[in-house]
Amino acid sequence: MDEEVNDEVTSEPLLSLTSISKTYGAVQALKGVSFHIDAGEVVGLIGENGAGKSTLMKVLGGVIAPTSGTIAIEGREHTALSVQQSLGAGIAFVHQELNLFENLDVAANVFIGREPRRGGFLRLVDNKTLHARVTPLLKRLGCDFKATTPVADLSIAQCQMLEIVKALSLDARLIIMDEPTSSLTTSETSRLLDIVGDLKKSGVAIIFITHRLSEIERCADRVVALRDGALVGSLARADIRHDAMIRLMIGRSLNTLYTPPATLPLAPVLELDAFATPAYPAERVSLALRGGEILGLAGLIGSGRTELARAIFGIDRPAAGAMRLDGKPVLIRSPRDAIRLGIYLIPEDRKHAGLILDSSIAENIVLASLPSVSRANLVDTGRVDRVAREQQQSLHIKTPSVDVRAGALSGGNQQKVVLGKWLCMQPKVIIFDEPTRGVDAGSKSEIYTLMRKLADRGVAILMISSDMEEVIGVSDRVAVMHEGAIAGTLERDALSENNIMHLAVGEVAGEAAQAAEASSTLQASH
Repeated sequence: MDEEVNDEVTSEPLLSLTSISKTYGAVQALKGVSFHIDAGEVVGLIGENGAGKSTLMKVLGGVIAPTSGTIAIEGREHTALSVQQSLGAGIAFVHQELNLFENLDVAANVFIGREPRRGGFLRLVDNKTLHARVTPLLKRLGCDFKATTPVADLSIAQCQMLEIVKALSLDARLIIMDEPTSSLTTSETSRLLDIVGDLKKSGVAIIFITHRLSEIERCADRVVALRDGALVGSLARADIRHDAMIRLMIGRSLNTLYTPPATLPLAPVLELDAFATPAYPAERVSLALRGGEILGLAGLIGSGRTELARAIFGIDRPAAGAMRLDGKPVLIRSPRDAIRLGIYLIPEDRKHAGLILDSSIAENIVLASLPSVSRANLVDTGRVDRVAREQQQSLHIKTPSVDVRAGALSGGNQQKVVLGKWLCMQPKVIIFDEPTRGVDAGSKSEIYTLMRKLADRGVAILMISSDMEEVIGVSDRVAVMHEGAIAGTLERDALSENNIMHLAVGEVAGEAAQAAEASSTLQASH
């Protein structure tokens, strides 16, 4: 039963959690977490996947009830919140996983279930008022789509912005942002962080959850860290540093997140010659991907990076051009052709395009290589289990069993399952599209190490990433796309955020121009 505590006091924190615990059978997901946030404060909530962040936020959202502890909103205590009580208290969520209706337009998604009505008995939706309310919110975020745009026509980045618009429409007093920038470009991320600052000035409190620690450094007033379900420490504004946050999250210093670059890349494995994608049929891409290297593919959202990956893998038919593998012309009409040739894709949206979430880890790992675990066209379950356990141990997939549903794993472990699906075959080329989206620092380091080990074995890796730090830290070279074309390629010693951004926006200036020219000369000489 809810109890009221000192309703008249106005100096209470906006939200206080005291000794919040949550158990599921023998598993203790939260262990006596105490936490508070004031109006107009931005708190960065950090921790590796499985640390308890999602469970704690579900408690705040009224999705689950804590086993013990109390929740106080401006001094009013509750043993638990319902979803309605959470919304009524002004708590809004911006989820990493999109929760949108593709068959409706932007405005309808923003006010779903809260539509303005007109008329008498029929009470029809007042679309004019609906669109008028949403348009100012879109302008506030600098969105490049309209209230009338069908959600099916939006990119992943635009859908992420729409989730933020939904939260703003609730006039929330506390907004919980869970990986809100995971699909945004550098400029979109900067705009969102500016909006966080504006919301703070207007008295809105924000819990900002992200694995991109540079964003925490920029916007947070305070950092709170969870590890294994317990609160393990906090940092005041003056103490918020990348290394300090890493130590809190994983309990040790992470000397370096990135692995050393390759020193001896091999001959070209995959070559594109005047290659054009359906999205940019008038543009031509010529590119050489060498064995033993990680070639970063940078560019703004919409520059054609993912479209290029889809065409290479055979999801989309190329509009023009030729492709060579190990110096021999190849024609890829479908993903089946690409897989047969040893060209594999780890997609950006692993949940929808990389995994069958309701199937087990083992079933996902052998999905692309069923003939190798079959006899007389019958799947040999013993072989499946053996192959899956080998990949689970090799990739350090954290799970009690390979029979666990893939959907029950953390983001980092899901990404390892997708990788395991291809590693049990014979890869020549692996395309990683946003490989660490929504992945914690410890898992990022493991994925980078795996990528480097593959490159050391001679595998050619193409890595698409919107994380500038990742692109510079992981890549041996970086090709930068702009409007469907390669604007330039930068060698390792010319990699900088400034050079990449000049090329990404279609400008070649200063050091970027010299590096791109030098790179073009180098490629021509091979």
